[in-house]
Amino acid sequence: MKKYIAESLGTFAMVFCGCGAMTINEITGGAITHPGVAITWGLIVMAMIYSFGDISGAHFNPAVSVAFAYAKKFSWKEVPKYIIAQGIGAFLACLLLWFLFPESATLGSTIPAEGFQAYKAFVFELILTFFLMIVIINVSTGCKEIGTMAAIAIGGVILLEAMFAGPITKASMNPIRSLAPAVVSGNYQDLWLYLTAPFIGAVLAIYTCRLVKDDDCCNDNC
Repeated sequence: MKKYIAESLGTFAMVFCGCGAMTINEITGGAITHPGVAITWGLIVMAMIYSFGDISGAHFNPAVSVAFAYAKKFSWKEVPKYIIAQGIGAFLACLLLWFLFPESATLGSTIPAEGFQAYKAFVFELILTFFLMIVIINVSTGCKEIGTMAAIAIGGVILLEAMFAGPITKASMNPIRSLAPAVVSGNYQDLWLYLTAPFIGAVLAIYTCRLVKDDDCCNDNC
């Protein structure tokens, strides 16, 4: 149970701080600023990898769990359990944000920028997750994301992508991170793209890894 609890706690912290930064930025009229939100996402992911990477692998993302399983770095039978654990953490975080900030209209929901078509947002999120998973698969050891290199690299790429893509799609790259605030706040518009694009992008990253690296680079069973 320790690894499932670690996934729940890590996802809870990630969503609470990341979506919390977006929520506070919303209700204060931009006090945190967009760069502040991006930095928050990067730092909390980095901190949670340091905290739980050696326990659960610090996935905190259903798309990452599926991609690790596709790469044979993670057992498929563990995937549903990890997704449930991640979902528990994400929903608890959003419910707490709703309790703390009921005046927020979005609670950090991922909604494409006004005028930006959903199909373009789908492609954007797919590419963002592709880049994220490329980094994750290359700094992970087996199914584990541990050590200074992994934490800084993964937190850094999340900060980078949130910085430049946040104003357009909110840079989700994580189905459960999008689903939880959408359900709790009632913002379901274009939710489908945030529930599909990350999975496709993450699996494409594994396929690309196999094309450009040694045959066993993405086939290391845990």
